[in-house]
Amino acid sequence: QVQLVESGGGRVQPGGSLRLSCAASGSIFNIGLMGWYRQAPGKQRELVARISSSGITTYADPVKGRFTLSRDNAKNMVDLQMNSLKPDDTAVYYCYVNQLTPVRTYWGQGTQVTVSS
Repeated sequence: QVQLVESGGGRVQPGGSLRLSCAASGSIFNIGLMGWYRQAPGKQRELVARISSSGITTYADPVKGRFTLSRDNAKNMVDLQMNSLKPDDTAVYYCYVNQLTPVRTYWGQGTQVTVSS
């Protein structure tokens, strides 16, 4: 059974920083993309950032220049460093992992990020 465990969410003031971590454990093999989505109240889930197995990153426009995604292939971990946080970044953040063989997407349970003064 595959499990994604997220950590690092919380409350921070505008301009502050948080680091989210996600670790995949269990019988998961041949991982492709890893990354994070987020869902704010009343809005659809949206991609925040993703990273390929070779380290190529893609960021959503609202977070470019502020968020940095990294992964550790040996540990099946993906981290999201979030700087210069804004109230609009408030959402539940979900980690995901794409397994290539067989094709399947795994999701974390979600971690709340609140940016408020």
